[in-house]
Amino acid sequence: MKPLIIDEEAELELAGSVAFYEERRSGLGLDFHAAAKEAVRRIATAPERWPVGKHDTRRYVMSRFPFVIHYIDMPDKLWIVAFAHAKRKPGYWIKRLQSPP
Repeated sequence: MKPLIIDEEAELELAGSVAFYEERRSGLGLDFHAAAKEAVRRIATAPERWPVGKHDTRRYVMSRFPFVIHYIDMPDKLWIVAFAHAKRKPGYWIKRLQSPP
């Protein structure tokens, strides 16, 4: 398995979304965090499985929560670029592609 790098801003998005859901209902943030961790695990085990979209990122669409995980399968690592809400500010994360790890 390739090393996994999660963009610093993506880490902040994840933490913010966990807090948001936890504020909405106790335990929901933990459910979201567990779903995101499982999604990242699945990406890490078979990164080529999900389709390449615009900007050459692959997209993993979460099922229970309206989030898309954008990532790039690089030759020597996997880079999680964003945990993006599917209905808010489309494309806000694209500027991150200018500074790969």
